[in-house]
Amino acid sequence: MKALLTLMFLAIAGWVLPAAAQDLSALARLDAKRSLITDAGSGLELTLAISQPVPWRVRFLANPMRMVVDFREVDWAGLADMEVASDTVLAMRAGVFRPGWSRLVLELAGPMAVSSAEMVTTGEATAEGAIVRLRLEPATPEAYALAAGLPEPASWALRKPADVAPPVRKGDGPLIVVLDPGHGGIDPGAEGGDQTEAALMLKFARELKEVLLRDGNFKVVMTRDEDVFVPLETRISVAREAGAHVFLSLHADALSEGEAVGATVYTLAADANDEASAALAERHDRDDLLAGLDLSQTDDQVAEVLLDMARTQTTPRTERLALALEAAIKGQKLKMHSQPRQQAGFSVLKSADIPSVLLELGFLSSDGDRKRLNDPDWRARMALALRDALKDWARQDASLASLPLK
Repeated sequence: MKALLTLMFLAIAGWVLPAAAQDLSALARLDAKRSLITDAGSGLELTLAISQPVPWRVRFLANPMRMVVDFREVDWAGLADMEVASDTVLAMRAGVFRPGWSRLVLELAGPMAVSSAEMVTTGEATAEGAIVRLRLEPATPEAYALAAGLPEPASWALRKPADVAPPVRKGDGPLIVVLDPGHGGIDPGAEGGDQTEAALMLKFARELKEVLLRDGNFKVVMTRDEDVFVPLETRISVAREAGAHVFLSLHADALSEGEAVGATVYTLAADANDEASAALAERHDRDDLLAGLDLSQTDDQVAEVLLDMARTQTTPRTERLALALEAAIKGQKLKMHSQPRQQAGFSVLKSADIPSVLLELGFLSSDGDRKRLNDPDWRARMALALRDALKDWARQDASLASLPLK
């Protein structure tokens, strides 16, 4: 069976991977030696080892019966060397099917259904990346036809990535700012009293948007403008498609133990720089993941969005943005955390070429912070501080961008 699948892959790869579409960004690479497809009892088990976590999902299609696993994105070089011991899989092919997305297709001998699916990103087994595990069990023809006939879920439609150049602004035109009010919909975020992080951040984001638009030097895009759940992948996609110069994620957390007050500016770090930062990053990401779609109902599974580390030229720009935010907030004499600038591994900060900052405006576990977040005057002063910081940073960024390269 392995030889048959190898020949099938080689014969079809040219159709899946036209010459114009082979330019991969290679967010992840397949490790064929640690991957396996095998029959297991009456079912089928698929294990894929990839070099890092990426968004993924599973669907079924008919005529012929096949399972489709979409990734953003996996370099399938070496797939033909993967061990396949299955009479359930008749053929296999893989490659790029649209810019930014790759696809694995398994043609099935009979109707199947997903009984379990997961992406494992922790533990010794994933020291070199992530493991995708799928188990399929036999299904009735009627159940398969129903699954194969489901439309692509609108909330996870695979949109073509925006074809935009790295957003280095040179002073011409408005500064494009993407505001990302954290959480929303079925994910309320942190709670304090009768307040939710999702509602407070949406209110503040709307007010900040108005302040920026009235200034006349900004174009503002919101990742959400109502109480809806927006996945991590979509938040980053919005910024990419908007051609954002800046991505500002707005949050207000709560601590179950200890005390913390004041605003904190977070930038990206491969590892959190303290246990509290690590816990905050883990909680935000886990909440977004747990609020995702139920695979058993939608045949759609999306993993945590983990993009490459910020490119070398983006990191100093982001650090200058964080410094400008800190200075402006303190200039308005607004309360800041005892460590006002910190680093953590928040996934929404991992856009490779957009300066991205996560701003914790305060802590809902603090009575003082909660009072400030509900004070219109305080929010107005904070909005003005953020406006001033963005303008100062934009002037400096444009000036540095115009300097000749050495």
